[in-house]
Amino acid sequence: MDNKSYSAVVQAIFPNGKHGPNAVASNKELGNITFFLKPPVWEEEDWPEEGHIVVLSKISKKRAGWRAYSGRFYQPSDEQPTTGK
Repeated sequence: MDNKSYSAVVQAIFPNGKHGPNAVASNKELGNITFFLKPPVWEEEDWPEEGHIVVLSKISKKRAGWRAYSGRFYQPSDEQPTTGK
């Protein structure tokens, strides 16, 4: 399991998914990543909406694609510090 964090844009929310509420987000490097919208995976009280940027980690490759086992909203502290003038 990859412990690196990836920022991704939420593409779709499935509140009544077969295995529970889940969402799909896209990342430039990995493509689509699926994650559950309930604890312990989703760490926030509110669900994201389409277009929200989220941070996904604990990524694993499944037969059907990438799956994240940890997710949260993107925060200002996730911005890379800029240097220079």
